[in-house]
Amino acid sequence: MVGALNNVNVAALLLRARIAVLRFGVAACVAVALCAAGVAAWVWLLPQRAAQVHVLARPLPAPASLVTVPPPPSADQNLATFYDVLGEKRYAEQQVKVLFDLAARSSLALTQGEYTAAYNKASSITTYQIVLPVKGPYQSIWQFAMQGLREMPFASLDEIGFRRETIAEPTVEARLRFTLYLKDAAP
Repeated sequence: MVGALNNVNVAALLLRARIAVLRFGVAACVAVALCAAGVAAWVWLLPQRAAQVHVLARPLPAPASLVTVPPPPSADQNLATFYDVLGEKRYAEQQVKVLFDLAARSSLALTQGEYTAAYNKASSITTYQIVLPVKGPYQSIWQFAMQGLREMPFASLDEIGFRRETIAEPTVEARLRFTLYLKDAAP
């Protein structure tokens, strides 16, 4: 093989290649080179693709044990869970204090609130509506509202209204209406 390479005249091969490029044009030679590269890539990828198809064609092993979905909770279970989440009526004033403390931690001005209690005989639930006028930065008001809902999962934020004297003023006046859903103390 080494002897065969010695018999090849490299200068003659380069001259023939140069003449072929000039005869066919540069664009045609680039196209032929790209086609040759494409065929080489296809030949190289074909065995890999066949191996991939072979792996995907194998059946999946059966699971050792089937997972069963638990049945949905019954209406009685849902009702019991609902009542477990409710706050206790005897701590309503402490929950108001929690809101005042959260407002102070959020750097909001909160001087007074309006409170209204109501009792629903059918569900045995007391609702305690709290209307709080607060004043402070917009972001702090939202933080206060979200913290209040996190601290008291039995509360709802029913209404929030904002008011600002001028558009450039950083302080916002807001009115928030929370409702606490409370149950009588457990025996």
